[in-house]
Amino acid sequence: MLSVSEEELASAWVAEVSSTLGGRVSRVEVERDLRELYAALLAALGQDGPDAHGEGFSEVRALLTELSRARARQGFSPTETAISVFALKKVLEPALAGGEAQDLRAYLELSGLLDALGLFTVEVYTRTREELIGAQAEQLLELSTPVVKLWDGIVGVPLVGTLDSARTMVVMEKLLQTLVETGSEQAVIDITGVPAVDTEVAQHLLKTVVAARLMGAECTISGIRPQIAQTIVALGIDFGEIVTKATLADALRHALRRSGTTLTTAPVAGQN
Repeated sequence: MLSVSEEELASAWVAEVSSTLGGRVSRVEVERDLRELYAALLAALGQDGPDAHGEGFSEVRALLTELSRARARQGFSPTETAISVFALKKVLEPALAGGEAQDLRAYLELSGLLDALGLFTVEVYTRTREELIGAQAEQLLELSTPVVKLWDGIVGVPLVGTLDSARTMVVMEKLLQTLVETGSEQAVIDITGVPAVDTEVAQHLLKTVVAARLMGAECTISGIRPQIAQTIVALGIDFGEIVTKATLADALRHALRRSGTTLTTAPVAGQN
């Protein structure tokens, strides 16, 4: 069925798919992808019959994988992606006008094949979107856990939002790496932007402090607001020998003193 009026069917397929993409993919690109897919489909049918999972369809699956991943990265929906396959069924419908039993049987076989290939594109699309979302989540996680140099020998980790296991691991890795790169022996972990501290969050903080201590660095935790202090006491959480301060400024002063830096305070205007 596909080999009859090959040029006409391929052109109709390109036109049908292009009309569903809203101009977000050029007609030249659509034609290149679909004509290559059409040729591979004809070759696979001649070799393996209508078996989407057969070895003869490896090239078809490879082309569909490339197309599906491209559509996922371009922000198309699963439907817009699968229509690149399903549209061929619509293009073939006029061939049934004669009502020949042989044509109908061939169409039904080909329709089942296209359904399987369409589902394959959705599966690849879904995996690609999950990969993209995962990569974006990792990037956001890294951006939300910066480690900055506050002073010579002192680094700071300003935390904002919920602190969970995954984020703690990122904080720990970035903090330890920065300690090595800068040779710092003092670290300030500021939790002013952490909405609440429970037992789990406290355990994550303790792990980070212990890891830094093993690297020879002392950690100071700042941003202990009254509400958080009350919660810590109520939960019976023991920070042991870890120094805690109410503000980042207090923690920085402490870290500077511990590093041997002498601070001088400028006189306030009007005072002798």
